[in-house]
Amino acid sequence: MKALRDEQGIEFTVVTLHSMSDYGHDGNIEPFATGLFNAWGVGDATRNDGVMMLVAVDDRVLRIEVGSGYGDSKDLVVQRIIDRIIVPEFSEGDFAHGIMEGVEAVIADLKGEEIGSDRGEVIYPPGYEPPGFFERYAAWFYAATTPVAGFGAWLFMKWRRRRPRVCPVEGTTMQLVPEDLDDALLSEGQSKEEALKSVDYDVWECPDCGHRTIEAYRRWFSSYGACRSCNYRTVDSDSTILEHPTYSSSGLRRVDYSCQHCGDEWSGTEVIPRKERSSSSSSSSSSFGGGSSSGGGGSGSW
Repeated sequence: MKALRDEQGIEFTVVTLHSMSDYGHDGNIEPFATGLFNAWGVGDATRNDGVMMLVAVDDRVLRIEVGSGYGDSKDLVVQRIIDRIIVPEFSEGDFAHGIMEGVEAVIADLKGEEIGSDRGEVIYPPGYEPPGFFERYAAWFYAATTPVAGFGAWLFMKWRRRRPRVCPVEGTTMQLVPEDLDDALLSEGQSKEEALKSVDYDVWECPDCGHRTIEAYRRWFSSYGACRSCNYRTVDSDSTILEHPTYSSSGLRRVDYSCQHCGDEWSGTEVIPRKERSSSSSSSSSSFGGGSSSGGGGSGSW
């Protein structure tokens, strides 16, 4: 993957995790993968050519998400890679080999090399030499460090959220109210935020004096924003393009906002940056380049 970036300027990252629910997502892998891809900004911001492989082991699902610059041109090929190469290996419990072969197949396609399938194996064209041991080891190093860092950050945040609280009145240890009981202690707006999964609340209560502390935790990939009237994160938006951008001029879109709590509605306009032609130069930075995805790619389960 490092070689792919150095040679062609394409960012490719692999993310493995236990379950999406550990990160506040309950549902299909597609919106979770798209949200993570866009939150990290995988790929070049102009070309939008990044690629991300996401594997949720306990959920038994995976997805290869591609940048919006590919359109739907990669959907069929990545789906074939998932169905014929990765899933058969995962079904036998060989996640390491499945990920490695899947990564190599995607890289081969991005390089314009023909991919075939024979019992889940990649067929390389004549004259092509598959990556050697050290190249594979380097790719696995990058693939392994991403989930380890993410898991460590998740453990820290979970510890910080669950660490004991001290009552400011009595000085005694407060108790965390169970999730199925704390809704009755929230305001109407807070309950709406939890229902929309834009914010999660914890309620701590002192067993001696009854003092309560309510703490809010924003969900990572929620699409809801803060309302201008009630200030709760219950605003959904929908956009309509009024003028499409060109290579010589910017475009314009109208954004319609609607609050699911107080019912406030309003509209605004945003300028769409003009298109830029692709540059042949590649980035030497070690961080993601601000790319985005419109949901293209393929998914699978085993």
